[in-house]
Amino acid sequence: MMINDLSPAERRVWEAFPRGASVDFGTDTGDRGPERTVRASVLRTLLLTAPQRDGEVAALKIQGARITGVLDLKYATVDNVIRLSDCDFEETPDFSGAQLSYLNLTKSALPGLRSARVRVDGGVRLTDCRFRGPVRLTGAQISGTLFMERTEVTAPDGEPALLLNQAEIGEELCAPELRARGEVRLAGAKVAGSLNLNRARFERPGGGIALAAETLTAEADVEIRHAYVQGRLEIRGARIAGRLDLSYTRMANPGGTALRASSCVIGELWLRNGPRMEGVLNLRRSQVEVLLVEPDVVPDQVRLNNLTYTSLLSHLPAPDRLPMLARDTDGFIPHSYEQLTAAYRRIGDDDAARLVQLAKQRRRRATLPWFGRLWGYAQDATVGYGFRPLRAAVWLLSLMAVGSVAYALHPPHPLKADEAPKFNAVFYTLDLLLPIIDFGQERAYAPEGWAQWLSYALVITGWILATTVVTGVTRTVSRQ
Repeated sequence: MMINDLSPAERRVWEAFPRGASVDFGTDTGDRGPERTVRASVLRTLLLTAPQRDGEVAALKIQGARITGVLDLKYATVDNVIRLSDCDFEETPDFSGAQLSYLNLTKSALPGLRSARVRVDGGVRLTDCRFRGPVRLTGAQISGTLFMERTEVTAPDGEPALLLNQAEIGEELCAPELRARGEVRLAGAKVAGSLNLNRARFERPGGGIALAAETLTAEADVEIRHAYVQGRLEIRGARIAGRLDLSYTRMANPGGTALRASSCVIGELWLRNGPRMEGVLNLRRSQVEVLLVEPDVVPDQVRLNNLTYTSLLSHLPAPDRLPMLARDTDGFIPHSYEQLTAAYRRIGDDDAARLVQLAKQRRRRATLPWFGRLWGYAQDATVGYGFRPLRAAVWLLSLMAVGSVAYALHPPHPLKADEAPKFNAVFYTLDLLLPIIDFGQERAYAPEGWAQWLSYALVITGWILATTVVTGVTRTVSRQ
């Protein structure tokens, strides 16, 4: 391209480039006429072929321009800084496969962005940008930070809004207040630092996945606080070394899964101070070091099979935690009760641990055949499956009192009057109630009528009570 072909606006850019000087066409967002119009082909020529000036660092720095045509840098190598801030792009720029040193499109309006497999030695700044189509950064390698604060991406129906699949970011992904209408994809992405998506808004019209971050790897925290997710938040298989913080966030996907964090390895998972989740919460097979889940956030349906965690925060009574386990759509999951029991025992709350184990036995009872349920009710009523040992003493004392009074008022006849020991109503009742133990009263006296039926009832009740006590003690000993 000859220098004579340049418009006055393009000449300003051409002359400023070798010196790395900025060209400011103003910040007026009205009609940007020819005096602010720069052809993308001119910018491409500058970046690829313009001579360098000795002692100067060339850079493309433009503000407030209208850029026509396609800025095509596919597979190009550009060593100069590119800063095109507050610019209007008529066509979608294409940086696919390019090698850049730094890219800044702050406050610009674009039809979209094609940058698959781009490699940037520094950072990429898309702060306050407005994209009317997909932003494609699949496989991008960014050595610095990717900034997307307050960026808006609106994709046509059926198309993804932001693609960062398999992207590698050397520092952080900083995108607070990001607005995305359409699916955001972070599957397989690797971030050496943290992800800041606080106050972001992800909308997937018509349902489906709003934020897909399967197998995401983050070496620090992933913060999605005060955010809104319309659709599924999918982070299956993610590896997050720090904290996944979903505090104050509204997740809504009625009739589907709101949060799927299955098969993940997470340092800390925070679900607190937000509205009740609308949809299913799926944490199956995940490993979490610290789990902070407030009952008010938990939805009506959960999936917790094989979820493991070391610490459970904050410390709440067992009755506040148990409803979450009862909502598991997979049915009775013994592992979930064992995990909650272990969490209470780690902090020394043995009473809460026993309550969880009792709830586990009661939930299991519903899965048994009728005769198993009957036996379960007997164990529950007598000694609370061994977790209410004082009930045995209460039953024993009550039955002993009933029998002692009854037989004291109507003593049974001795079988052999000259050989029978002196009748004692208390020890006679204990002989009936306690298997194996023999005070010599039961075999020496024979009740009749209603007293005989009472003796049968005491014998049967004694055997049930003794069996349930032994079962409970055995369970307690084996558990310890």
